[in-house]
Amino acid sequence: MEEKIYDLIIIGGGPAGLTAGIYATRGKLNTLLLDKLAPGGLVATTEWVENYPGFPEEIAGAELMKKMEEQALKFGVEIISIKEVLSVDLRNKIKTIKVKEGEYKTKAVIIATGTEPKKLNIPGEDKFRGRGVSYCATCDGPFFKDKDIVVIGAGSSGIQEGLYLLRFVKSATVVEFLPDMTAEKILQERALKEPRMKFYLNHMVTSINGENKVESVTIKSRQTGEEKKIGAQGVFVYVGLTPMTGFLKGEMELDKWGYIIAGEDTETSVPGVYAAGDVRQKILRQITTAIGDGATAAFMAGKYVEEFSAD
Repeated sequence: MEEKIYDLIIIGGGPAGLTAGIYATRGKLNTLLLDKLAPGGLVATTEWVENYPGFPEEIAGAELMKKMEEQALKFGVEIISIKEVLSVDLRNKIKTIKVKEGEYKTKAVIIATGTEPKKLNIPGEDKFRGRGVSYCATCDGPFFKDKDIVVIGAGSSGIQEGLYLLRFVKSATVVEFLPDMTAEKILQERALKEPRMKFYLNHMVTSINGENKVESVTIKSRQTGEEKKIGAQGVFVYVGLTPMTGFLKGEMELDKWGYIIAGEDTETSVPGVYAAGDVRQKILRQITTAIGDGATAAFMAGKYVEEFSAD
């Protein structure tokens, strides 16, 4: 039986990957999308999105991504859930993607694997992960009803998720390493108006403490060196993101943080391979920039496949 070769394989099913799938299949490319669990990416874990054009009232992240998935399926994208990508061979003309479930071959590839939350790497973080330490307010917020919690990170994600957690928790203490919050101004204004939110700026978290569950967090002033414990039953971590590119080392050019180096045309250092969304080196990581990347990458992949077929 002849081995199947796709026109395009998309790795990652967030906004960039799903948009690429929509554009690629509408362009008549035989397209496979590989993603862990259900498509949606980090957006699917966001309680609400209010800066996505066309939705004057905020929309739940999971609902928005479900609509994108349905649209991709409507146009014929084949979606397969995988555990992980084990390795890739992108240098040959026919490219190979190896996963635990088998391997797939394709003419072109779009990498849209996105990012994952960074860890603090402090005492207590691993010990209490899933038992008081969380990286997803939407997933775990309801478990902390009437509890005191600490949110680590005052960027947009930290403040937005902290505001969401106030639906459930008794209080939320925000600890930020930098001297100022870096969240969008509108989110800062909302947070500062909340009587149940307290802020420790220019502080670092040195440990998460407890016996069988989280009981407190130790923080240290970066200005004076003074340490203090904050009583808490939950800790939500939002200190940045790591690109999911571990499987690409040695295959293409990455920057020092592991993001794929690709221009606005999404072309990587490997012919026929494109990078879309948060995994690409860029100045702004939003749903809107991800879908723009996805559309561009699909267009570029279509041109490549057309030329490939003409060879």
